[in-house]
Amino acid sequence: MEKASPDCPYPGCFFCVMKEGNPSKRRSSILKFFRELPSQDDDGQVLPISGLWNTAMAHPNDPEFIELGIFECMSALIWKGLKNRRWLSHDQNIYIPYYAAHIIGSYTMNMEEFAESAVHSGVIPPLVELLRGRLTWVEQRVAVRALGHLATYASTFPSVASHGEILELSIQLAMSSLEIVYSHFYQFVDRRLSYHCDLLTRGMGGVEMESRKAEEWASQLQCWSLQLINCFAFKSEFLSTICKPEFLVKLPGMWGGLVNETSPAGIGLLRTICHHKLGRGPVASCPGIIEALCNIACSSDDWQYMAIDCLLWLLQDPSTCHKVIDKAVPALVDLAEISTLGDHKKLGDSIVNVLQECIQSQGTGRNSVSSRAKDQIEEIVNSRHRLKWEKNMPKEDLHIKQAAALVVKLEGNSLFSAGNISGAASKYSEALALCPMRSKKERVVLYSNRAQCHLLLQQPLAAISDATRALCIHNPVNRHAKSLWRRAQAYDMIGLAKESLLDAILFINECSQSTDPDLSLRQNKVPDYAERLVKKQMRAAWLFRDAAIKHGGVHCDGDGGDIYGQETDDSEWETASESDMGNDDQGNGDWKNEDERNDHYDKASIKGVRHGYNVQLMEDDEP
Repeated sequence: MEKASPDCPYPGCFFCVMKEGNPSKRRSSILKFFRELPSQDDDGQVLPISGLWNTAMAHPNDPEFIELGIFECMSALIWKGLKNRRWLSHDQNIYIPYYAAHIIGSYTMNMEEFAESAVHSGVIPPLVELLRGRLTWVEQRVAVRALGHLATYASTFPSVASHGEILELSIQLAMSSLEIVYSHFYQFVDRRLSYHCDLLTRGMGGVEMESRKAEEWASQLQCWSLQLINCFAFKSEFLSTICKPEFLVKLPGMWGGLVNETSPAGIGLLRTICHHKLGRGPVASCPGIIEALCNIACSSDDWQYMAIDCLLWLLQDPSTCHKVIDKAVPALVDLAEISTLGDHKKLGDSIVNVLQECIQSQGTGRNSVSSRAKDQIEEIVNSRHRLKWEKNMPKEDLHIKQAAALVVKLEGNSLFSAGNISGAASKYSEALALCPMRSKKERVVLYSNRAQCHLLLQQPLAAISDATRALCIHNPVNRHAKSLWRRAQAYDMIGLAKESLLDAILFINECSQSTDPDLSLRQNKVPDYAERLVKKQMRAAWLFRDAAIKHGGVHCDGDGGDIYGQETDDSEWETASESDMGNDDQGNGDWKNEDERNDHYDKASIKGVRHGYNVQLMEDDEP
């Protein structure tokens, strides 16, 4: 290799080679560098490897290094680190297997021909050794990422699948990744490996930064494991290995926290499994999964449509329909008026059609549909008939119905203001029966109003149902601020922290764009009541919560001394109410003072008010 420039301290410096102006000479020198590097024991080898990592991340589709043997070089370096611990512990060589696996993953994530070259270069066996945990979880993270990319392509998947242990190792890693990172890094600050800290923070250290990055990397470790498993799940012959109850039951909870919002995580894998007939049986038979799918389907999760797909496929399969119908129907009925969700067009029509098929194909005995489910399906089918009927009504008659619905709604508002919450809920139901189906804005308000009544009456499931219906009708879908807030409170009442958190965050986003003075954020300040709920739910949905409980809890830096995994007094985290919207910055205009408002609700004898679930009467439109 050419000598380094006089001011460069490293002989045969890769960076000096890269500056070579003669293209032919440059390629020859790079080829020689890749061939000779694994056999050298010189200091400073990590510098060119980290430089190659930066190049791979910035230009993953550039074929130059692929043609010159970078995969053979990286594979040899990983083997060297695994077999020669003396070399691995010398200088900064401990970083090299990590960078080498990362480079392989980066160059194979987009280009199938690069993946084929990597397989032919023998990268899979050393990556499997890293996946086994021969080094640490940090190397496992980049190994599973690289193997996931290789498994994505039809031409290279068989080579990955031929190593039968990869699937089993990935399943175990998906289930244990959070606990591994927690117990091996997060829990004990004074035992953290220095090179782990350096990799996580890239030189910008600090305990808080390290801890935050550890959560992100743990989430990635789990999500990349699921992505690799997902490649196997497309092949029916691997479903028996994947569809073990102890794994399936954990999938709905593998959502990757808030740092991997582009990953479908566990719900994406469930969707792949449910696409196969062989997979639907185990899913339908696994306790808790259907309920979890219903919760995701009726949430503001970005992957809501995936849960809906799972439920529809399970209902369309005669062998699984009877197992899931009683739990799935209430959720799907609430979603029946949704229009477009992501790439799904006329999703509500698809839902209604599937539900109708369930009624028409119902059997007797164990395959029969319960009377409750039957009534719910008939209700939504009748709504569709009503919509068709209204299309032929004279406009004058529709206006009369709209006016009648408005009168009844105002009667409901008056009852709500007087503290008669049950009476108000009944009036909103009556108004919904009168209100034309095409009057979507008015029906959003009515459903949202009734959801608030259910909150006050301590009926969170009914509140979730009505808020979900309002959010489905609203244009755009899932963007009605008050319904998001009411559903966030209802989810909180039944302990669904993740769903509550997602709704609360969306509520804040909607408030930031709202022109409603009761909702809009003043001076970009997040309202205290929303901040309190988000903090509470982030603590409850903390990525490492289960691991912390198992291992005795850990102090949460910067969160007022709260201890994760231990019982804490949540009295300060009482869910805030929308009445606080008016009091947050400028006071509540509906009551003369706080005493009058409290006295008013005391007379109504509504327990929920004292627990923060009351909502003021806003204008003459929505409570």
